[in-house]
Amino acid sequence: QVQLVESGGGLVQPGESLRLSCAVSGSFFRIHGVNWYRQAPGNQRNLVAGISSSDSTYYTDSVKGRFTISRDNAQNTVYLQMNGLKPEDTAVYYCYATLQGTPSGAAYGVWGRGTQVTVSS
Repeated sequence: QVQLVESGGGLVQPGESLRLSCAVSGSFFRIHGVNWYRQAPGNQRNLVAGISSSDSTYYTDSVKGRFTISRDNAQNTVYLQMNGLKPEDTAVYYCYATLQGTPSGAAYGVWGRGTQVTVSS
């Protein structure tokens, strides 16, 4: 069974930084893309950043220039470096991975359980 475990969240002041990690464990053949989403109370879950198997990246406009997504294929881990944090970045951050279980199998998606990021003075 594949699991995604997020870590690195916490309480920081505006302008500070955090690095989130999304570790993928279990049995699988390949990780395709991995995305980070966030959900603030009362809001829908929104895409923040994504990285493909070819290392192409995507960022929503509000985090461009502040957040950086990267992956360590040897560790099956994806990171989200968040600099210049703002109160509006406060949310639960979730990672979502698109995986392939076997060489001939279909791709499927798995969610992590999330990590809380709170930006407040």
